[in-house]
Amino acid sequence: MAIVILSRGKSGLSKCVSHYLVAMASADLIVVFTAVIGEEINNMYLFANFLLITPVCAVTVVLRVAAMDCSVWFTVAFTFDRFIAICCQKVRERYCTQRTARLVIVAVGTLSCGKAIPVFFTVEPHAILDHVPWRCVATPEYLTSSGWKAYEYIDSIITPLLPIILMLLFNCSTIRHIIAANKVRRGLRCTSENQKDPEMENRKKSMILLFAISANFILLWIFYVVHSLIWQTQNYTYTDKYLNTPVYIAQQVSFMLRLLSVCTNTCIYVLTQRKFREEMAKGVKYIFCLTPKN
Repeated sequence: MAIVILSRGKSGLSKCVSHYLVAMASADLIVVFTAVIGEEINNMYLFANFLLITPVCAVTVVLRVAAMDCSVWFTVAFTFDRFIAICCQKVRERYCTQRTARLVIVAVGTLSCGKAIPVFFTVEPHAILDHVPWRCVATPEYLTSSGWKAYEYIDSIITPLLPIILMLLFNCSTIRHIIAANKVRRGLRCTSENQKDPEMENRKKSMILLFAISANFILLWIFYVVHSLIWQTQNYTYTDKYLNTPVYIAQQVSFMLRLLSVCTNTCIYVLTQRKFREEMAKGVKYIFCLTPKN
């Protein structure tokens, strides 16, 4: 529903912003299908056999990693776009366009998919029954090789430690610029306190959306950052699933919060954007036939 509403362009946001939000929502939806439904729920409750075949399982893992990287870096790209739009007036007209947004989205998607391809070679069959490989477990090389450990360290830095640092940097610069610009604007307008300034109202709405998405991302990913930097591959194959070890608990909580982060952006749109709420209400009424057709 969020993808449809944002794609229609009636949510009160610019087309450039809508492109980034649609890309983020699409990547989040892929994560839900691959990681939440295809892996977690299926492994514990559904047991759809075709998803447990090793090649299918390996492709699902690659899609999940690529989609999660896309979700993270689309959020960074959106934050950077708003930073340029607010703080860099000279390049805003050239950068904050639909064409640039599309190029950035394609570039981020391509790089994320390329970065995820090596993950395909980190898994092997858990068992072979009737010449069919089943399930995915980490290969011995992945658990012991210094090369794969280096890959995990680099991956932990690229996603999401570096994005968190970049978002904090961009947001701090944006906040400082907005505070200074608002003071100047109030002084130039010299209006009464009861008279609203449309420009400042638009800035306020944009910043609420920006900071809500950024804060949501940072808070829900920070635990995973700490875990991934300390324990890259420990218990990755769930060998201690039913043991209440501190490492396992920390791992599962960080995984849970990381997956939760891809499901909360739609709630943020609903809470912060009035026109988005109105369009969603219209969609719900249409689905349940609550509004008669003329």
